Amino acid sequence: MPVRKAEATWKGDLKGGEGWLKSASGNVQGKYSAASRFEDGTGTNPEELIAAAHAGCYSMALSAELSGAGHVPTSVDTTAKVTIEKQGGGFAITGIALSTKAIVPGISPGDFKSIAEAAKTGCPVSKALASVPITLTAELVSA
Repeated sequence: MPVRKAEATWKGDLKGGEGWLKSASGNVQGKYSAASRFEDGTGTNPEELIAAAHAGCYSMALSAELSGAGHVPTSVDTTAKVTIEKQGGGFAITGIALSTKAIVPGISPGDFKSIAEAAKTGCPVSKALASVPITLTAELVSA
């Protein structure tokens, strides 16, 4: 299996400094700063990237679980919201909320909910972030 790589550079102190990050493919890149991370400043931040990775991973995991159960989805759309909060002398990621909507012909709502929960547990990014509470709202949308 491949090893994925990204890099980041930071210049200056935490409050006034700024950084640049990019993935090896070049598809993900951008500036980041304390303002973009802890306030509403422009630029990206590590939590946004974690959210994107988790949403993408979960969508793929749910599609795989559904397909494996004989219910190939028409579409799976997932949003991940990562919360970072001040704790003690630093900051911590305190929660991730996944919200997914899927169009899946021929599946019952109960089976969909069960498979959606299994995908949350089986998603590799969920496994990597297991120390953080992860919630899931899963909605089966009519075709």
